[in-house]
Amino acid sequence: MGILRYSSYDIVLQEVPNEISLCFTITGCQLACEGCHSEYIWDGNSGSVLSDELLEKLIDRYESTISCVLFMGGEWQAEKLLSYILTVKSKQLKAALYTGLNIKQVQRQCPELLACLDYIKTGKWLPKLGGLDKPTTNQEFLNLQTGEVMNYFFQKMK
Repeated sequence: MGILRYSSYDIVLQEVPNEISLCFTITGCQLACEGCHSEYIWDGNSGSVLSDELLEKLIDRYESTISCVLFMGGEWQAEKLLSYILTVKSKQLKAALYTGLNIKQVQRQCPELLACLDYIKTGKWLPKLGGLDKPTTNQEFLNLQTGEVMNYFFQKMK
């Protein structure tokens, strides 16, 4: 099983609608989207190792505050990411993933993730189409439990 590294973690309020999330920005993104605002996360050797112990320690520390854990990336180490998601779920929290892959790529490359996640944001960053806050976006934020496309939450935030 591989390792995942993260550049930072934080408690976030807007990335997963109706949830307060512990968010990890995972390094090693292989998509290298043009116009990426986070090129520093392309290097998979940068950042700190996300260990099982650290994940559990942070979940325990913030358990009275958070309702979800969000991984921004990490699907390139699907087996390791899945183990973290299972830890999250064992703590009765929701799990979310932001990925630049589209939903069909996720289904083909790592379907086991979809079976465990509550939310997923899919779609490569395309500057001319914009992000979730734009009606023209190619990106989609899905509630995997209900099938609801939740992009409207981001478009109302402006």
